[in-house]
Amino acid sequence: MAKGDQIYVMRDLAGVPGLYQHHGIDCGDDTVIHYSKAREIAEIARTSYAAFSWSNPVYPVRQSVIYTPETVIERATSRLGERQYDLLQNNCEHFATWCTTGRSESRQLLNFGLRPDQLNLPELRRLADRDHHVTTPEQARANFQKALGDIATAYNTTLADQQSAQKDVRDWHHVAQKALKNSREDLARAALHRKVAASKRAEMLTAQLSDLVELELNLQRNRAFAERQVGG
Repeated sequence: MAKGDQIYVMRDLAGVPGLYQHHGIDCGDDTVIHYSKAREIAEIARTSYAAFSWSNPVYPVRQSVIYTPETVIERATSRLGERQYDLLQNNCEHFATWCTTGRSESRQLLNFGLRPDQLNLPELRRLADRDHHVTTPEQARANFQKALGDIATAYNTTLADQQSAQKDVRDWHHVAQKALKNSREDLARAALHRKVAASKRAEMLTAQLSDLVELELNLQRNRAFAERQVGG
């Protein structure tokens, strides 16, 4: 990693290890600017590398479009002290990606199928807030159950999108064939372009479904482990 790099470390959520990526900006001097939750209210702060990593491995994020290291640091510094953290619309990854590319995006939310337009934002935010105050096994079980429910919602939404994309692949294939039979190569080429785009989307959604299945299995394993620990 180097000065101006967007970096991340795996963090726990509701006692589940390695559940999500925590992003920040490497300042190149053993400090990181990120959305710190060291205080009661999350705040963009410049902390030590150790405070960011929690002794876990740190990984770089590779972006296709990126500012110069100096500009990245300037953008990150300009938001120091901000306290507008929002899990689904302004989280640590949104901030770090904005610093490096100018786009406020969170790939991990999209990869998990967690689309704000499809889910109940207030409910998810309340769950995220409660995660900081889990004190009983009952609360932990409730959080696990809620997380599994959210994954099921995301899976069903993503599956429907995947099936729609696969149907588009078949439909555009038939359109291309019909156009060729009618000697309309121009229409056939246009249809094939759309088929390729739909095919790529179907592949991406298939990968997201795989990620969601893996996430659910990890949650199930960690819930079983937590239950055994409480029982013991």
